[in-house]
Amino acid sequence: MHIDYYAEAAVFGLNFEITAACDLADFCSNFDAQRDGLWLGLVDGRIDASIAIDGRGPAEGGAHLRWFVASEHVRGSGLGTQWLRSALDFCDGGRHPNLVLWTFDRLPAARHSYEKHGFALRLEQVGIQWGRPFNEQRFERGQPSA
Repeated sequence: MHIDYYAEAAVFGLNFEITAACDLADFCSNFDAQRDGLWLGLVDGRIDASIAIDGRGPAEGGAHLRWFVASEHVRGSGLGTQWLRSALDFCDGGRHPNLVLWTFDRLPAARHSYEKHGFALRLEQVGIQWGRPFNEQRFERGQPSA
């Protein structure tokens, strides 16, 4: 679902597909329930949303919010906000006081949701890793990185 969404929304190609699939497989293979979280939104027996907290990244300034996407069937329904809140609740209370996420500037609804939940844009740069230039954005929640 994540790969399909970004293939259409951003015209990311094969390199993105390979990276996303390998990263998710690595995350699942090394999953630690004390450190990591994975939430899948099931609607009528199908996965219509996903979000993960990858707690392996303290050297990067905090845990990493990853693979947050909702299908067209649930976008705008408020369910994405519920799944995001579940992931943030998992982090709160000292487990992961600092969170980071990477996205790009063509997702204004996602940015609004991130900012509404305490994330702030800390870095913006042009990236070409997915085959064409686009503005990468790093958002952080918690203490800003040095």
